[in-house]
Amino acid sequence: MNLLALESSAAACSAAFCRDDALLAQSGQNSGLTHSRTLMPMVRDLLKNAGHTLQEVDVIAVAAGPGSFTGIRIGVAAAKGLAWGVEKPCAACSTLASMAWPLAHTGVEICAVMDARRQQVYNARFQGTGEGLLRLCPDRAISLADLGEELKNSQKPQILVGDGAVLCYTELKELGLDLRLAPPHLRFQSAWGVAREALELARAGRLTDAAGLTPDYHRLSQAERERLELQKQRGITP
Repeated sequence: MNLLALESSAAACSAAFCRDDALLAQSGQNSGLTHSRTLMPMVRDLLKNAGHTLQEVDVIAVAAGPGSFTGIRIGVAAAKGLAWGVEKPCAACSTLASMAWPLAHTGVEICAVMDARRQQVYNARFQGTGEGLLRLCPDRAISLADLGEELKNSQKPQILVGDGAVLCYTELKELGLDLRLAPPHLRFQSAWGVAREALELARAGRLTDAAGLTPDYHRLSQAERERLELQKQRGITP
């Protein structure tokens, strides 16, 4: 199965071309340019350099959330456009599960965290099985305090992965938890992780078409929160 995977959920963006779980080509950029400028040229050049065409792709995968609202929208829109053009199925991949895949070989608990601001992180926890992942909780937005209590109850070593890893390590280490930062080259989002999560979705029959591919933000954007607060102040029922 040929998979084209897109990752634009945070500051960096990347694209990967995989055959099943084998990475054939990957390209990434963290230059500060907006993903709307970098992602599609990256995909074009990746496929060209790998010697493949979009028609040869079986599944188009994307990190569908949680993450940056703008980044997620760009990635999902790009995946929808590519899939519509060649009538290919899509995989809406959890950003957090995709981040955990590069650590699945460790055989220990993996705590995937992204900084969600407002004293919260986007989080999911997984058990690395050596060959795969066992999900321990759903994707969620959770306070650092609540996450710390949960990890205390686990009483197991945790590998922290994601752009919120250092934040969690700094804030929660004082609780006496056995926290370990994933090495830098495995800590952040990668399109290969998205492709690996997409392979699991494909095997489970959980693909969708371009029309059904949607972002999964896990909480309201700041603009939506402000609108609802304004409506509340004015006594308007949503």
